[in-house]
Amino acid sequence: MFDFKYFTPTKVVFGKNTESKVAELIKEFGGTKVLIHYGGGSVVRSGLLKRVTDTLDAAGISYVSLGGAVPNPHLGLVYEGIELCKKENVDFLLAVGGGSAIDSAKAIGYGLANEGDVWDFYDYKRKAEGCVPLGVILTIAATGSEMSDSSVITKEEGLVKRGYSSDFGRPKFAIMNPELTMTLPDYQTACGCTDIMMHTMERYFTQGGNMEITDALAEGLLRTVKKNAVILRDDPKNYEARAEVMWAGSLAHNGLTGCGNDGGDWMTHKLEHELGGLYDVAHGAGLAAIWGTWARYVYKNCLPRFKKFALNVMEVENTGTDEEIALRGIEALEDFYRSINMPTNLRELGVNPTEEELALMAKKCAVGVGGEMGSARVLNEADMLAIYKASV
Repeated sequence: MFDFKYFTPTKVVFGKNTESKVAELIKEFGGTKVLIHYGGGSVVRSGLLKRVTDTLDAAGISYVSLGGAVPNPHLGLVYEGIELCKKENVDFLLAVGGGSAIDSAKAIGYGLANEGDVWDFYDYKRKAEGCVPLGVILTIAATGSEMSDSSVITKEEGLVKRGYSSDFGRPKFAIMNPELTMTLPDYQTACGCTDIMMHTMERYFTQGGNMEITDALAEGLLRTVKKNAVILRDDPKNYEARAEVMWAGSLAHNGLTGCGNDGGDWMTHKLEHELGGLYDVAHGAGLAAIWGTWARYVYKNCLPRFKKFALNVMEVENTGTDEEIALRGIEALEDFYRSINMPTNLRELGVNPTEEELALMAKKCAVGVGGEMGSARVLNEADMLAIYKASV
């Protein structure tokens, strides 16, 4: 194992009707003027936004609102939020929604707490020295951003999608009511389950430092999400399954499933970021579409981990060579993706890139990772292009 730091300061309030606690939590963490940041109309149509504002009104907490966060959240809205918060003297951010609203709120928080252009952090030019405190009311179980140090923003100019991680951006609290996820379309639920699994798998397929206890946690989480994703496919209103997936989403991306290893691979995410930036596809679906091709490209370099995954997560038969077992595990996960109506290649994703677009994505991906990256196997631009081409 490797030495590690595990830091998860987010206070979690989990269960039915927990959104009613939002005012007391904001006060607990010192908020007096709040920006409520959310996405589209679902938060309004469901009545959640009104319940939140009514609660703040009753508690005497002032607020302003900014909607419009979209999947693959845009830098332009981040700039708008920064200016609004400065004008209104906002000292606390409340994201109501899923990863897009949360990531956008984190970026707004960085922009308020630091001088200069907030994009510098996502462009790896400098590091944040603080973030305005934020809380979350989660409505989509997927990204884990409600407990993580990460956020991902898309710069409209050039369609550049980049992630930034800092402990300053970890939410102060996360309100998680599984009932709030019941209005999601089936496709978004499946995308969320895929993203949750990928956050764990990125940390699982590594070349060093793996601990037995961390592996056991990761494998149990993956089996749990896999099981409950199928339940939700058939019974979308199942509260227990919603709760299992929601909590798994937080544990998958708060660092727990990476304790002791080398930090993870993360190339599937980096490859998908370029798909999301260029084609604006749903993140979970993009991950499903690229993972199988990535896995077949790297598995021989990380064969013991792929065999262990096949046996302990996908529960394939322990017969044949290690390579045969590993390949059956990859195929089994792709079969699972298809069973919840997720794509397993770019064609199924609805993306048909030209040769020029494939080369552009590979080039942007290489730039985004500083030339090369990976743990299962280190990939450079030529490798990235080969994976994109094979995934068409």
